[in-house]
Amino acid sequence: MFLTDIYNSSDYPGPTQRLKKTVAVETTRVMLKENGVNLLLTMVDTPGFGDAVDNSNCWSPIIEFIESKYEDYLNSEARVTRKITPDQRVHCCLYFIQPSGHGLKSLDIEFMKRLCDKVNIIPRYSEGRHSDSRRFPDTSEEDEEHKLNKSLKDRVPFAVVGSNTVIEVDGKKVRGRRYPWGIAEVENLEHCDFLALRNMVIRTHLQDLKDVTNNVHYENYRCRKLAGLGTDGKPTRISNKNPLAQMDEEKREHDLKMKKMEAEMEQVFEMKVREKKQKLKDSEAELTRRHEATKKSLEQQAKELEEKRRQFEMEKEAWEKENQVTVEELRRRSLEGSRETVDGKKEKKKKGLF
Repeated sequence: MFLTDIYNSSDYPGPTQRLKKTVAVETTRVMLKENGVNLLLTMVDTPGFGDAVDNSNCWSPIIEFIESKYEDYLNSEARVTRKITPDQRVHCCLYFIQPSGHGLKSLDIEFMKRLCDKVNIIPRYSEGRHSDSRRFPDTSEEDEEHKLNKSLKDRVPFAVVGSNTVIEVDGKKVRGRRYPWGIAEVENLEHCDFLALRNMVIRTHLQDLKDVTNNVHYENYRCRKLAGLGTDGKPTRISNKNPLAQMDEEKREHDLKMKKMEAEMEQVFEMKVREKKQKLKDSEAELTRRHEATKKSLEQQAKELEEKRRQFEMEKEAWEKENQVTVEELRRRSLEGSRETVDGKKEKKKKGLF
């Protein structure tokens, strides 16, 4: 599962070739599968955070994004007809601290102060130690969970080496990075804290992170929202509507929305009817044009035939006048001549018999 590439190599060529830097929130969703287990992971990234010359309020887009998810969840809960919607709230924030060797910068401290009451923060650092922004539950010293929490507390902030390259070390294939001075293995607790961080986020404390988000951060936001307080704790305009009035308002909004949709559908229907009528009119005009053209063509052919017949009659009359005989007379003579020829042949056959 952890060998899966979350980012597409064509869209994300690598840090050295990635020129785009912005504090805008970018969301990437990926489905991880391993041994029949599906994990839908949503990665929210802000490439370029803290790289500007003026970093004043550079955390505002991140806070707005986190609270927008809380707002969507609160609106889905406050509806008259509730629907089961996927939980889009941010349950964990992995904050990368630059390994400068000089400790935390003022930007790191201010960022974690601004977001510590809105989301679970897990700092990641290359060396040194810093106070934990993710508080582990207090347990008995003899409890196994206490030992696990103590081991995790000792490693905060987590120093992580990331790599999806498999290399061979002493005949054994491991994930890691090869340096001139040696090899840093990803899944070796003596080299980095990747295993501890992975186990905490995915295995041992996944439900704890979700519970803290739901019971602490979301409830704080919900309390501020319902009390009319802004993100800075200052009061805003409080709504005096009672639930019945709010239900009536939602019903009116729904009715208006349905009427608007009905009007839009009627407009679409009327537009389609007009288009159909226009097509029928165009077809009718085309058929009428073809009919008129065919009619004119037939009339022209009839006129030509009539003109040819008239010329033939004139030529016939001229020929009869010139030869002093009519065509009917010639036809009659021809019939009589053929009859006489037939009679002569019959008489010859009779004489030949006797």
